[in-house]
Amino acid sequence: MDFTPGDGPQHVRALERANHVRSARATAKRRIARGELTAAEVILAHQWEFDTMPITEILISQRQWGRGRCYQFLLRLTIREDKEIGSMTQRQRTAAATLLTDRSRSVGDTR
Repeated sequence: MDFTPGDGPQHVRALERANHVRSARATAKRRIARGELTAAEVILAHQWEFDTMPITEILISQRQWGRGRCYQFLLRLTIREDKEIGSMTQRQRTAAATLLTDRSRSVGDTR
């Protein structure tokens, strides 16, 4: 998703950018909830719209994920709940995505 703000005063461009970020995040969370996109894909995507988004927002947007499950998942990875996706190291991103993928496979196998 490329974003180029229009001409105009700085505050107008900032509002356009903020609206774009909110819209992109809401769309991603809806797609995750519907199963069209995985949380692992968002974590690995490196899109600037998600850089300042806490990882808990992505995890909780998954079906059957609440604060408790999210907390246990992040505790296992030793990642803070308020950790922003953009500030995660590549190792943390890969570990989170791998664990999420493994969990979704094990859940899928039991059905």
